[in-house]
Amino acid sequence: MVSTGDSAPVFSATLGTTDHEDFDLGDHLGDGPVVLAFFPGAFTPPCTNEMVALQDRLSEFEDAGATVFGVSADSPFSQGAFRDEHGIEFDLVSDTGGGAIREYGLEMDIPDLGLYGIANRAVFVVDDDGEVTYSWVADDPTNEPDYEELLDAVEAA
Repeated sequence: MVSTGDSAPVFSATLGTTDHEDFDLGDHLGDGPVVLAFFPGAFTPPCTNEMVALQDRLSEFEDAGATVFGVSADSPFSQGAFRDEHGIEFDLVSDTGGGAIREYGLEMDIPDLGLYGIANRAVFVVDDDGEVTYSWVADDPTNEPDYEELLDAVEAA
């Protein structure tokens, strides 16, 4: 599992937008801190709460020079609908193949819900040099991060 002090695995995926643009984390390094918020699935209550909470604080993250990305195994279509329904202005990254989820050590299954290969809830802050300066991984995927602590970590990056 990736933790503070590690080099962040750089990955490519697809943005959850109507255009399904390519995403490469490496393209965003060096432009200020990057927040990677991995979440299990769009349209679930805890994930909706987290993404809306990040949206509510988006201006604070942007004021600190950060770029925020939500990352899940959802399809780009689902993510696009999720963004539209909840007014999420930051990009969501569709990792349907699970490569980034596995590289960050976050893959989990919830067989009772029929979910396999999804991301555990986790947040990482990556600095300009690609180093993870903050990491939080949920003990229980229904838990949410401490948003003030996360903002403090972004401001310190």
